[in-house]
Amino acid sequence: MDLMERVAEFEARKMSGITTSDRVTYSREVKALILEINEIYKETKEVELMDIMKRLTVKKKKIEKRLKGNPIN
Repeated sequence: MDLMERVAEFEARKMSGITTSDRVTYSREVKALILEINEIYKETKEVELMDIMKRLTVKKKKIEKRLKGNPIN
């Protein structure tokens, strides 16, 4: 599958009501996608790739925030 197709498929996924193991899987998958895009970006410096990486990073942060949960005081 093409990289941009995988990105589009990931962005289209429903993120509500997923299990913790799904969150871990999604977090790892989005990290891999970001790293792949970054390698291409280093060579081409395309602005569109940077925008995609930013969008994916926002989703990744939301997923990881939910994984960490609220600290107990």
